[in-house]
Amino acid sequence: MSASTSNPPGVNAAYRPIVLPNIDLVIFDCDGVLIDSELTASRIMSETLREFGVILDPAEAHSIFTGNAEADNRVLCREKLGIRDVDSFFSAVNARLYGAFEQIQEIKGISDIVRSLDCRICVASNSSLYRLTRSLGRTELWLAFKGQIFSADHVSRPKPAPDLLFHCAKENNTAPRRSVMIDDGPHGVHAAISAGMVPIGFIDPNDPRPDRAAVLRNAGAAFIALGAENLGECLEEANRALA
Repeated sequence: MSASTSNPPGVNAAYRPIVLPNIDLVIFDCDGVLIDSELTASRIMSETLREFGVILDPAEAHSIFTGNAEADNRVLCREKLGIRDVDSFFSAVNARLYGAFEQIQEIKGISDIVRSLDCRICVASNSSLYRLTRSLGRTELWLAFKGQIFSADHVSRPKPAPDLLFHCAKENNTAPRRSVMIDDGPHGVHAAISAGMVPIGFIDPNDPRPDRAAVLRNAGAAFIALGAENLGECLEEANRALA
């Protein structure tokens, strides 16, 4: 698709189109890429763990739990942290989390990127679909993806397995080799590599975890975007790499 004076279908005229002729599908992780939910989730995990007799500060909780599907976090809580009543624990976590999501914010500048892309877009998150409705669903981005929102509920194996990304490609009738995955964690990078997609590592400038660029590069990210301001450039680099 070549650049023109008019915006492609679905692209808001207020945004400069990001034209990617070699990319058919851009897949976004949700938490930490589209919305700033991760720090809130880590704080609530830490507070609730304390009530169940496990002491982890929010930074430790952030490192251990962020990016995992709830099923994997349930296993961690039961087998590594010794929580016996995992159902009660996650009921308490989710009740607090969904209330806190009323204050959820989009990652700064990410809406501009989403609305400027001239190709297909979708979401691939390890969160449950219900959680996505309570988090991403509170933002205008929910409508921007026009129903192209996929979760761990759609597949038997969440990220880092490639299943969810293959599901995204199939639903959009696109080839994995012409698809890009944007994720802030190694799980998404590994999934993209396994699926034969280009992985872009994303770093929210407010992410407290150290050495995120090195972590994502070591996982295999082909490009690293520091915030939404840099993401457009990374997508254009990925497009050139696929030429």
